[in-house]
Amino acid sequence: MENLEKIQTAARIIRENPGKGMAFTGAGISVESGIPPFRGADGLWSKVDPSFIEIDTFRRAPEECWSKIRELFYDHWGQAKPNAAHIRLAEMLNRGLLAGIVTQNIDCLHQRAGAPEEKISEFHGTLDSLICMKCSAVYGPDHSLLEQNLPSCPKCGGVLKPDFVFFGEGIPEKAFHKAFYLAERCAWCLIIGTSGEVMPACEVPRTAHRHGAKIIEINPAPTTFTSSITDVFLQGKATEMMEALAAESALS
Repeated sequence: MENLEKIQTAARIIRENPGKGMAFTGAGISVESGIPPFRGADGLWSKVDPSFIEIDTFRRAPEECWSKIRELFYDHWGQAKPNAAHIRLAEMLNRGLLAGIVTQNIDCLHQRAGAPEEKISEFHGTLDSLICMKCSAVYGPDHSLLEQNLPSCPKCGGVLKPDFVFFGEGIPEKAFHKAFYLAERCAWCLIIGTSGEVMPACEVPRTAHRHGAKIIEINPAPTTFTSSITDVFLQGKATEMMEALAAESALS
């Protein structure tokens, strides 16, 4: 089946089930915004030792970890802008075609593209807030806090940590339940830019599949999802496939 025929099939699934779909996104959707993937031959962890975002390392040497966190995540990623794939997903959400987005990304590009915060489950947390390790107070990404060598809580003086999941931490309970609630009830699930190798996140689309949802996958190469749960595989860049899908689905 050529891509055009596959796009038409995917668009038909979406049109026939408006408001009953969900999107599940990974690092691949943000690559075209200049944010590298974590895994793979060209992934971030092949070039950078990820120990600085291990929770035990952070507890032992928070100032040293913060130096690397600030440089990588806030100085570099903070300049990234949503691409066409983020924008098309936000349009689908705002037009009622999607019930929600579950993302493994912490870059907040779905929100910057116009997707409502309440419709997004940030499975691995977010760069847009800091949490106190001592009193659990939460703050927005205040520049005055980020400029400190060791960002500390204005209330209790405790060490602040970016509010995303470090290695050794569990998934935020609210995001976890929101993601699987969507997965158990959707009629179709649009996977974009994720290989399905990270647990427990990869169980979200698998749960949707077990509950009868049609799976539409957009990735540049086949993944663990492709041969196991995917019904329609759109091979290519996230922006190109989402633009084509939007045009075919009359989303423009």
